Amino acid sequence: MSSASLIHGSYNPSNTFMDGPRLLADIGGTNARFALERAPGQIDTIQTLRCADYAEFSQAAKAYLETNEHPAIHHAAIAIANPVQGDHIKMTNHHWAFSIEETRKLLGLDTLLVVNDFTALSMALPHLEQSHCVQIGGGQGLEGGVIGLVGAGTGLGVGGLIPSEGRWIALGSEGGHVSFSPADEKEAAILQYCWRTYKHVSAERLISGPGLEMIYGALCEINKISNPEELSAPQIVDRALNQKDPLCLEVVDCFCGMLGTLASNVAVTLGTLGGIYIGGGVVPHLGDYFARSAFRARFESKGRFDAYMQKIPTFVITAPYPAFVGVAAILAERLGGGNAVPFLERIRKARSQFSPAEERVASLILAHPRAVMSEPISEIARRANVSQPTVIRFCRTMGCQGLADFKLKLASGVTGTVPVAHSQVHVGDSALDVGVKVVDNTIAAMMEVRDSLNADTLSKVIEVLSHATRVEFYGFGSCGLVAEDAQQKFFRLGIPSTAYTDPQLQEVSASLLKNTDVAVIISNSGRLRHLATTVEVAVNSGATIIALAPSNSQLAKRADYTLAVEHDEGSMMHIPMVSRILLLLLVDVLAVGVSLNRSSPFAELQRQAKRGILAHIASTHDVIGDKVSAADDHPVEKHGDEGNKPNLISHTK
Repeated sequence: MSSASLIHGSYNPSNTFMDGPRLLADIGGTNARFALERAPGQIDTIQTLRCADYAEFSQAAKAYLETNEHPAIHHAAIAIANPVQGDHIKMTNHHWAFSIEETRKLLGLDTLLVVNDFTALSMALPHLEQSHCVQIGGGQGLEGGVIGLVGAGTGLGVGGLIPSEGRWIALGSEGGHVSFSPADEKEAAILQYCWRTYKHVSAERLISGPGLEMIYGALCEINKISNPEELSAPQIVDRALNQKDPLCLEVVDCFCGMLGTLASNVAVTLGTLGGIYIGGGVVPHLGDYFARSAFRARFESKGRFDAYMQKIPTFVITAPYPAFVGVAAILAERLGGGNAVPFLERIRKARSQFSPAEERVASLILAHPRAVMSEPISEIARRANVSQPTVIRFCRTMGCQGLADFKLKLASGVTGTVPVAHSQVHVGDSALDVGVKVVDNTIAAMMEVRDSLNADTLSKVIEVLSHATRVEFYGFGSCGLVAEDAQQKFFRLGIPSTAYTDPQLQEVSASLLKNTDVAVIISNSGRLRHLATTVEVAVNSGATIIALAPSNSQLAKRADYTLAVEHDEGSMMHIPMVSRILLLLLVDVLAVGVSLNRSSPFAELQRQAKRGILAHIASTHDVIGDKVSAADDHPVEKHGDEGNKPNLISHTK
């Protein structure tokens, strides 16, 4: 289906974008919706395609683009019903799986941004007009307060918006997969019915389109209905609302009550004084019945927190395509850049304003930001050697209402959601555009490396390097430069190390390695080619092989340990810029890790023990030498030819 123009009042429509329209997509488990944004807020040419009709996402996108006339498209953003972590996307409720970078190339885009669908829907909330929502109960939402979002469709989504310095920060969440919590005996019986099929029953199993069918099956058994009809979710809703079928009405009412409980749990967890919004495809189909259902009563049923819940408003989103608004806003921010100063950087710049006690708090936070986010105020105060009021005073100095508000802003700077995107540098870009794109692409790639680090592998690699008798680094071209950089770092740590960038020297040196040695082989492609012989020789020598290369590469399969660098520079690149920086970054990680490992108390004890053994051997050797010297002072009496024999003891000395 298509619609004409969809203008959202929060934007100021202006001239069309200089670089052409932007492609927007909202991908769910059942449908893929596409649109074009021709100017800020001007979203049109909306079309819905069934996911099942296409083998891959790229095919659906191409089908949409081929059936709609448009100028060249350079930028696109996708909201998808799935976690977005790294380059590879594999949908939970559909079989589509794809690489973001490969899809960008297939579609001929400069920028392809992919975000979770509820992150996009969350970001749409501040831009929705009043006519796009219907309030169901509650008072007036607190302006600038935290906003919560719950949506039931093919799955169950949960999200939130946190206000921060004039902008909104979307919380990435998979809250639909929390354990389902029954609120009465009937729901407990439904849960027991589900347990016969699923070991873990998530909220999504029941509070979703497929969940309506699950509730229906459970109630048929509970009500002892023999040979019940098999009904789909749309049929259940139709029979409940239009035919007044008692069983289907019971199913829908159970669904609404369960949704009320979940929404209230989100509200008290996030403190959503700005309100809770209900999205997804199920609730809008319930129409006026939803307002009369058990939803709001269950939302307010929180015991001692009843009064708290009664103040929080709940809204049903009625806008036809709200995710487009959110994903367009995220893409606009991405392409337009931003001048918000990172929170940790603000702390660094404000250090001169702190009292000595506050300075100790700042030093602790700058050194251990992630730990501080999870620690109570008593532990923060103890570690900073200050009082708890000093911690609160520090938070207020930073413009926060208290420790909780401070932690939220700190979290946005340390673990804030960074959209996975790639912006192609091309002819015609200004110098500033080139600089921003190169830096952004590098930062995004570094974040991917950080998020993909395997703790066990990294620990084992650092341990192996720390106890190696000798470490050799092999690489070619730009990777040869990385190998030489690594050799310098490890040599300064007191570890015998060498870097080889010539294939023949690598092969010869690899043949001399021992089982106590380590060969670190560096390759941005992971293809063996010139490295094949060297790798085989090193493997046969018994040395430990560590690869800095792509995880599924030929080199990774031959190595004992692999620290993965997943970055495709593209066939047109003569100098692998970003992957070289990523490899240097991993070398730094290893060097710092080895340095800390070798300076640990346990490692120092080992070295002291080793020195003690060597000293004992040396002292024993000196004692023997002294005795031999004393014997030399009293020559053995010579008898005949014996006097001409060499003094064996003295010779041994």
